[in-house]
Amino acid sequence: MPEQITRRGWLLLAIQGEPGPISTGRAEQLLATTPWSCHRNTARKDLRALHRRGLLRAVEANGRRTYTPTITGGGAG
Repeated sequence: MPEQITRRGWLLLAIQGEPGPISTGRAEQLLATTPWSCHRNTARKDLRALHRRGLLRAVEANGRRTYTPTITGGGAG
């Protein structure tokens, strides 16, 4: 049976391929190219969930939160 990738797993892989920090708006743009329905709040929740799992590092700057991967490449679930 083929392994199914989750929306959050896909987002993590996409973030790992990005050159810089990811904002909620950028995560929303990335997810807009997928078959999953995504709104800003969904992107925000996904980023926070990946951060809680230790897969993203939150960076606060000028009152804005962005995220960077804690690892590059690898598996995501």
